[in-house]
Amino acid sequence: MARRRYLLAYDIADPARLRRVCTVMRDHGERLQYSVFLCDLSLAELATLELRVLSIIDLGADSVVRIDLGPLPHPAAIHMHGRRRSLPSTNPKIV
Repeated sequence: MARRRYLLAYDIADPARLRRVCTVMRDHGERLQYSVFLCDLSLAELATLELRVLSIIDLGADSVVRIDLGPLPHPAAIHMHGRRRSLPSTNPKIV
């Protein structure tokens, strides 16, 4: 099953929804910043993640951004300045 790397960021207005979305994101990826996650997902995993997030957020008040960084094992490069963050390996992740 082909996997792709995605950068997901969110802005959630309500603290309760924020906690729930954060939990879903942690289940699927690695936190880079407070509301930014890096996820290596198959299409099925991406669909599951998006369904879970859409069931939580208020479409009129919240936003979630997904950026497709490309297929594994060679996704787009990520450049960082300042304190280094560890990136997930391109190997499969058992959840």
